[in-house]
This record gives sequence, structure tokens and C-alpha cells, in this order.
Amino acid sequence: MAVLVVAEHEHALLKGATLNTVTAATQCGGDVHVLIAGENAAEAAKQASQIAGVAKVLLADAPQLAEQLAENVAAQVLAIATNYSHILFPATAHGKNVAPRVAAKLDVGQVSDITKVVSADTFERPIYAGNAIATVQSADKVKVVTVRTTGFDAAANSGGSAAVENITAVGDSGKSSFVGREVTKSDRPELTAAKIIVSGGRAMGSSEKFNEVLTPLADKLGAALGASRAAVDAGYAPNDWQVGQTGKIVAPSLYIACGISGAIQHLAGMKDSKVIVAINKDPEAPIFSVADYGLEADLFTAVPELIAAL
Repeated sequence: MAVLVVAEHEHALLKGATLNTVTAATQCGGDVHVLIAGENAAEAAKQASQIAGVAKVLLADAPQLAEQLAENVAAQVLAIATNYSHILFPATAHGKNVAPRVAAKLDVGQVSDITKVVSADTFERPIYAGNAIATVQSADKVKVVTVRTTGFDAAANSGGSAAVENITAVGDSGKSSFVGREVTKSDRPELTAAKIIVSGGRAMGSSEKFNEVLTPLADKLGAALGASRAAVDAGYAPNDWQVGQTGKIVAPSLYIACGISGAIQHLAGMKDSKVIVAINKDPEAPIFSVADYGLEADLFTAVPELIAAL
């Protein structure tokens, strides 16, 4: 049977998390189909059709899917679920909102946050903040799976030529309604999609120092800004900058950790980064155990010197 990927998109733009999920889907066996549920989402469907490895794109286009409310998207998935052996979602806020509803309605167990496909019914997922890897085998007829996107390379977004098929959209569930959305706008890359991230920890001392020291470095590198939970809890950085088990899971090409000790919860969110650079004056800081390059120095001296050298 085929494998269904429930795409994450902004109607006119397919989000990168979908590409990583397609890669996981191709390893499950069978043709890969992508569901685009939205309004005026033909452009996202066109982009999905060009992904390498995708055999078919299903487009459900209707006003009741405009805001992608979890109840309506779940109902749309359930309307076609019997055609698939696997239903995959990115393990994002949106995916985690819809997937459990689908699994509950299908009366199957959800396999969450997978980082590897061992076989069609067996997956690996991190547990205990990434300190152990669990191998999970599912005997359910339909496997409902969320995919940790940092665990899979993104599929090529060109080279494919899948057909786009319009399907009947489900009616509005009437269980929820969209009231409003406040979106934070930034000139910086979005944290989970950034290729370079500069993060600060509690050692920054204040929000003023955080911005004064790290913002010029991020500007030089075209990087996103991140923070440890300690820095966020202290008010040095906003919540949406938090990297870690209770924040965002990232895997950039370059991660620069400034004044971050390396608590296990933080490491769980960034240890898959391709290159990790740590700047900390404590030689015993756990961050050095995962760093590719470590600099034992006062960050308030080292970071300005690094900026000057750049």
C-alpha cells in the first residue's frame, strides 16, 4: 500500500519540514502520496508535485481548511486513511496537533518523533532527552507516525513530476473556529530552518548584554538567534528562541553556543547540528563534550574578537 505524508504549508508555500518527512516516507515502502489541505493552495500542491520521490499529490481545497484547524485537517486525513499503510506528519506544532486525533479515530497507537526507519513496521525514536534510543515495532494496520525532521535529510524539491489530484474536501466540523493570529515578524531566518544559529545562555547576564554581544555576530553570519531555557526563564530572550527538549529541536550546519553550560535538556535540542562551536570559560562545562570546536574563554572578550576577525 501507499504511504501518505500530510504536508505542512502556508497555501502558497510548502514548508521545509514536509521535505524531511517525504524522505522518511520513502523508506517505509510503497508509493509516496502528499496531502495538501488548505484554501487556494494550488501553488503548494504544485511545489509538492516537484519533490523527488512523490508519486501523487492530493489537493483538498476549501474555505473550511483555510486555517488548517486540527479537527478539520484530521477529518480530511481520515476520509482517505483506509488507502494507506502509513500516515506521516512532521513532528511540528501542527503535526503534533493533528496526528493524535487521527490515531485515536483509527484506534491505533501513534509512533512519535521517529529519527530512523528500520523497516516498514519498525522505527527508532529518542527517549530520556536523547540519552537512549528506543526501537518501536508497530503491529497496527495503519501506522500513524510523527517525524523528527532533524533526523532525516530533506528530499530534493525539484526533479519530481507527480500528478496533482483534486479530492473532495470534508465539511466544517463546527467544533472550533479561527479567531485570530499574532505572528512575530523577523528579518532573521526562522530558528528551525536556519543554517547557522548563534545561541546564548544564562552567562549573558541580561537581555541588554544578550543583544549587545550576540546580535552583531548573528548579523555578520546571517544567523538566527537562539537561547537556552535558563536564558529564556531569566528574561534575556523571548520564548520562541528557546532551543532544547522543551523548546525547538534544531540541526543547523553551524551552531555557536555562547555561555551555555550544556544541560542535558539543551543538548537534546541541538546535538544533531553538523558543526558545534562552544565558547565557555568553565573547562568542565558539558557543552564541550558535544562540541566540535571548544574555546575556553570569557565570551564577552571572545565574541567581539570573533566579530572583528570576521
